Amino acid sequence: MAVEDPSSPHGLRLLIEDYPYAVDGLEIWDAIKSWVQEYVSLYYPTDVAVQRDTELQAWWKEVVEKGHADLKDKPWWPKMQSIEALVKSCSIIVWTASALHAAVNFGQYPYGGYIVNRPTLSRRFIPEPGTPEYDEMVSSYQKAYLKTITPKFETLIDLSVIEILSRHASDEVYLGQRDTPNWTTDNKALEAFKRFGSKLGEIEGKINARNSDPSLRNRRGPVELPYTLLHRSSEEGLTFKGIPNSISI
Repeated sequence: MAVEDPSSPHGLRLLIEDYPYAVDGLEIWDAIKSWVQEYVSLYYPTDVAVQRDTELQAWWKEVVEKGHADLKDKPWWPKMQSIEALVKSCSIIVWTASALHAAVNFGQYPYGGYIVNRPTLSRRFIPEPGTPEYDEMVSSYQKAYLKTITPKFETLIDLSVIEILSRHASDEVYLGQRDTPNWTTDNKALEAFKRFGSKLGEIEGKINARNSDPSLRNRRGPVELPYTLLHRSSEEGLTFKGIPNSISI
């Protein structure tokens, strides 16, 4: 979906320019990486400092060999011998546990809350020509479809679960926020985190502006539903937006 392009702000050029997830996501990725870079540099001034941190090395060994035991021998794992490797690995973890999860999770109910949009099971195979089921499908495709997809009782269970998963709690802590201002006494870290939060606020404004641009047709789609899944903040409830600070399930 993208090619490397050193002249681009992100080092990538999207092959589909009007691609809401990628456009918003690249900006948030850059903000996360900048925050991680600033934070890591406060405590690891050199590559040697990374190499000599026994607790960091033990953590990374556990991530690779226990957390991903089935993939531990893959050649693409960073060796965690440099600041660059630490920043990249931490950025991926933060991104996955925040923005990536939000983009996948909080759009479930607005789309899947109407079960015919995204049935959760099929009760029978696609009918073959020459069978009574095929004739029924031809004569009354709606009736045949409803006989095939999730039945009523299972639908109620599915929608209840999807709604719970798609809701924000009243005490949700969003990316770039902390539930206590005293999470550290390091003023440099606090200032870096403040810049991170401010940058995410700027990105929210850009997302709102893009969603109001009529030339960006994919931002709203044919049903006029704006793409807000990577809008950092949200109100309580089912909002189709909001990036929690981390996965909470």
